[in-house]
Amino acid sequence: MAIDPVHLSADLIRCPSVTPEEGGAIALLVGVLSSLGFACHRISRGGVQNLYARWGTAQPVFAFAGHTDVVPVGDAAAWSRDPFGGEIVDGMLWGRGATDMKSGVAAFVAAAAELVAEEPPGSIALIITGDEEGPAIDGTTAILDWMVEQGERADFCLVGEPTSVAELGDTAKIGRRGSLNGVITVIGRQGHSAYPERAANPLSALARIAAALAETPLDEGSEHFQPSTLALTSIDVGNSAANVIPAQGRAAFNIRFNDCHTSANLKAWADETAQREIAGSDLTVQIDWSGTSDSFLTAPSPRVEAVADAIATATNRRPALTTGGGTSDARFIKDLCPVIEFGLVGDTMHQVDERVPVAQIQALSRIYLDILRRFFA
Repeated sequence: MAIDPVHLSADLIRCPSVTPEEGGAIALLVGVLSSLGFACHRISRGGVQNLYARWGTAQPVFAFAGHTDVVPVGDAAAWSRDPFGGEIVDGMLWGRGATDMKSGVAAFVAAAAELVAEEPPGSIALIITGDEEGPAIDGTTAILDWMVEQGERADFCLVGEPTSVAELGDTAKIGRRGSLNGVITVIGRQGHSAYPERAANPLSALARIAAALAETPLDEGSEHFQPSTLALTSIDVGNSAANVIPAQGRAAFNIRFNDCHTSANLKAWADETAQREIAGSDLTVQIDWSGTSDSFLTAPSPRVEAVADAIATATNRRPALTTGGGTSDARFIKDLCPVIEFGLVGDTMHQVDERVPVAQIQALSRIYLDILRRFFA
């Protein structure tokens, strides 16, 4: 049975699946995939609905991964069209998730539908979560846990995130930087600003710590990664009185780091820096950490080259294989098998009036089909 990736994209957009709501998107895919002969398993954890679907029982296993959840629409009145209307106007598909990433899911479902009709010598698996845009605690990780319990495996995975920058096919991702969030709390002793000797002001130390962290170069980059960065994101005292030295202050920061570091050594460096700046004072300091994920890289291989070849054949441009940008669920999937990310141009993702050319969806589905054929060849 042939699947039109554009129509399936529109149907998925009409499912209001703002994280963590399923919105009917997973149910829609179960119906489509079951009709194609996929064994579908709905995996629920923490109120999140996920889907693992597999066609075939033999090795090797090619997996596609993606998500059906979307970010909120923001001000719905600012949209030119219904954000959940899935309208096709002047060759563009409009709606929340058009770019990130319901069209990517539809493109690989359509490619898989065409390939299973050819009965490839192996299996196709689909890993689809409803929790990528949220905490990502009960989404892809829940599917991977279930796969381990069931003895499911994959030999290679393509995540359909919108990786292209200016034109379809200009960029694919073979890794991601690590991400680490920290909140520094310096605690002192409150007092009157006219008598600073009677207080222990935490703010000077907080400023020194924040500056020391933000102004220290972490590295100069590595073969496949850009230099690591630390960005201050908030400084908060919560003090509305001009004549009061506050008892404490906080500063938040985010580190995006390459393969020169691990989250453990960065935590140790930041903690040592903070303690050094309060040495000999009456202050105390702590850093609370969250969002830990280390960097990863999918090493160049014939399968990675096959993906690049398929993209180049279709677009007449060879993709840059990069590791930039934010994070994705590939950071979890890399523990299952080698993973690469490739998808649509992401220029309108998360924006008001998110949209994508329908021709781009069709082209992406054809590229995915060629990737599948090369894999099973």
